[in-house]
Amino acid sequence: MRPPLLELKGISKSFSGTLALEEVDFSVNSGEVQVLFGENGAGKSTLISIIAGALSPDKGEFSFKNEPVRIYSVHHARSLGISAVFQEFSLVPQMTVEENLFLGSEISKFGLLNKNSSHKQSSEILNRLGFDLRPNQRIEFLSRAEQQMVEIAKAFRDNLSVLILDEPTASLTEKETEQLFELINLVKKDGVGIIYITHRISEIRRIGDRITVLRDGKNVGTSSADVPEKELVRMMTGKVFDQIFPKIEFNPGQKVLEIDNLTTRNGAVQDLSINVSAGEIVGIAGLLGSGKSEIGRACFGLLDIASGQIRFDGKDVRGNLPGEMLDLGLYYVPPDRRDEGLIMSRPSRESISMSALTTPDLSRGLFVRLREEKNKANNLAKKMNLQPHNIEKTPNMFSGGNQQKIMLAKCLTREVKLFVFDEPTVGVDVGTRIAIYEFIAELCKNNAAVLVISSDLTEILHLPNRVYVMCRGSLSAELSGKEISQQMVLEHCFGHNAA
Repeated sequence: MRPPLLELKGISKSFSGTLALEEVDFSVNSGEVQVLFGENGAGKSTLISIIAGALSPDKGEFSFKNEPVRIYSVHHARSLGISAVFQEFSLVPQMTVEENLFLGSEISKFGLLNKNSSHKQSSEILNRLGFDLRPNQRIEFLSRAEQQMVEIAKAFRDNLSVLILDEPTASLTEKETEQLFELINLVKKDGVGIIYITHRISEIRRIGDRITVLRDGKNVGTSSADVPEKELVRMMTGKVFDQIFPKIEFNPGQKVLEIDNLTTRNGAVQDLSINVSAGEIVGIAGLLGSGKSEIGRACFGLLDIASGQIRFDGKDVRGNLPGEMLDLGLYYVPPDRRDEGLIMSRPSRESISMSALTTPDLSRGLFVRLREEKNKANNLAKKMNLQPHNIEKTPNMFSGGNQQKIMLAKCLTREVKLFVFDEPTVGVDVGTRIAIYEFIAELCKNNAAVLVISSDLTEILHLPNRVYVMCRGSLSAELSGKEISQQMVLEHCFGHNAA
């Protein structure tokens, strides 16, 4: 057998005395997709950062193309043909697509920037990848999915040997995901080795060749990508789960949310009528851009309404502000925890208590009751099993899954009648996903109304008792019981058999 394209032996890395990786062995072969799998905080990001040259290991050996090598910078890694697309974007918002593509490796002629050549090459890269972007577009005016495309295009700027993709489909539509998978198959044929991080088991089945599982900074094992799901979850968490989705008994009661003929001012939602009752979970499915996320934002007072009605707990709330909706008992959990959900650079205690600072429990006049704030934040962090349990650490010091736990702790700081979760499990591992599903099930059991807006098909198929499907801003179908099937949801997502 040929030696691996890239091989790591005995890689260890510590941060402030905390061991992030311990004696990890890892390899990727030419023309294969090696999936890196594990819980948030298992060491995946540290490992790929070392491979990409962003971090240096404390000890261990590298072999690249059967030759010993020491990667000492991102630029050096790129010169070897190792490129990474990280989950957190590294784009300059004020610059154009083409400027970002060649940032740090600008094309010059006689010491001056060669803009014509940059424009031509960036156009060729975007066309080859099939991305619907223009080189002169400014990054700050692009959607998150389009920014993800730019990050991917950056990796294809150089001659590739190893491509690292960290949760690349988190912001992509179904069509864009298919484009990415086609690209992966193409570069595999060229002998490129691909290291692929995902929390979606369906993606592992679709494109993976081998899978390596990390747990607590150690390599638990490497196997073929068709390993049974239960075994995969056991390897990742060290626990045995009978099922990922909890069994939920629904007892719908009084209607809590009633939306009639709603049209938002930006046109993202048109003539929509839906309802959610206490004691049930309702799902909203749809492709990116279908208008599903705008429904939650409009209910919470974050989007202007052109026409129609929103009634919450029997009251007309059209035109209410988010603070007023919180006081009435509607809580909205946004999909982007970094930009909208948490104060990343302040203690997590403040993020947890933020939405309840105006309540008598946490404030006295203009002053925050610090002892009560700390006690409440501590209790909720313990309830959500925040790891490590330290509410004074800033959210950006926690893994993605633990950041999501802080988001969920926030919504328990006050009385809530309707919880609106917009992409509640984006970027979290299977263990955290199971905990979030159990959390949502408990809310429903306690007679809360729950609205789950999700692009994750398995989530939509297994959590709600009713599902609304959105297509191009309009309601395509309402499904319940046995109607909630993969075929039915997908048909209506794409506008077939639209109601």
